[in-house]
Amino acid sequence: MRRQPPIDYIERTRAQYDALGYPAYDWVKNEDSPPWAEITKPINDASLAVIASGGLYVEGQIAFHYKDDISLREIDVDAPTHSLRATHFAYDLAPVRSDPNVVFPLAGLKQLVEKGQLGELAKTAYTFMGGIYSARKVRELIAPAIANRLQRDQIDLALLVPA
Repeated sequence: MRRQPPIDYIERTRAQYDALGYPAYDWVKNEDSPPWAEITKPINDASLAVIASGGLYVEGQIAFHYKDDISLREIDVDAPTHSLRATHFAYDLAPVRSDPNVVFPLAGLKQLVEKGQLGELAKTAYTFMGGIYSARKVRELIAPAIANRLQRDQIDLALLVPA
């Protein structure tokens, strides 16, 4: 398999915004380092939750909309793949609509559980639509809501999957 070069997402986003006539995207600059937490158990004994910003939802749930949607969707990790949907303004949806695992890698994670390399996959995954312009809303609303749910469910690890 031929290895693909890294994608320069910042330049790609600049070009996309320019082509659409939007003002330049104001990238978040965090001055503080994130808090570090040691893993307290072996990964093959740990529970892992998936948190994805690809705008995924399950058929029957309300789709995300295009402007600063800060809502969350809870997705049962055993939901059939054919019931997964995606909506997002910032990336080509054709690949994810063909195979949701490109931004919601449940199949690969389930294989790790089956092989004994990961303890378990949390029963609920959390999704939202990335591209939220208010870093404050992400920091003060979305992140704490997800963190509270992970703590409530006693989840050991979280995998953040950007779109």
